[in-house]
Amino acid sequence: MNELIFRGKDLYGHAKYTRLALLGALLVIQVAFGAYRLGAVATCWMVGATIVIVAPLALMVQRSWSRVGADGVTICWGLGRGRTHAWQDIRWVDVRETKNRQYGNSRAARIFLAGGRRRSLPGLQDSSTYPRPDFDVDVQRVLNWWELSTHQDTRIRPARSLRDRVSPTVVGVLAGIVIVVVSFVVIAAQQH
Repeated sequence: MNELIFRGKDLYGHAKYTRLALLGALLVIQVAFGAYRLGAVATCWMVGATIVIVAPLALMVQRSWSRVGADGVTICWGLGRGRTHAWQDIRWVDVRETKNRQYGNSRAARIFLAGGRRRSLPGLQDSSTYPRPDFDVDVQRVLNWWELSTHQDTRIRPARSLRDRVSPTVVGVLAGIVIVVVSFVVIAAQQH
């Protein structure tokens, strides 16, 4: 079987200019707001902080990749050469689907390791925003590698955990509620 490579730049590359335009618009808004309210030094700090945070993240997304081959699954999130997980350490391969009313559905292939950890495969994802037409075919190709490289007895479907039942949206809403409640408590405590 042929080695499979899934790259972030193939999945997200077509939206590079859209993201650059959004970043440019954000920076223009920051400069306008900063010039109006904050002053030159604070505006420079705000714009600089935005660039320092956003640029490395965007670069990491572009450089992320997954490779599936005879030695196992290698995952790289944009830094270094990646980490290889040998086939004997991979207990299960599946797809995590996340549903969101605003952004639509997204799916990501992931592996489950012997120690209980989960790893998503960068570049092997599908969503309404970044569609991957061959996603199901590519996941089946990964499954074929896994089945060819492991024994039936080592394939153990993991039990569903809390993070399988709770979507990232729910976690975000709960975190937002906690932040608001804590903010009100802190403000109330300062007024007394």
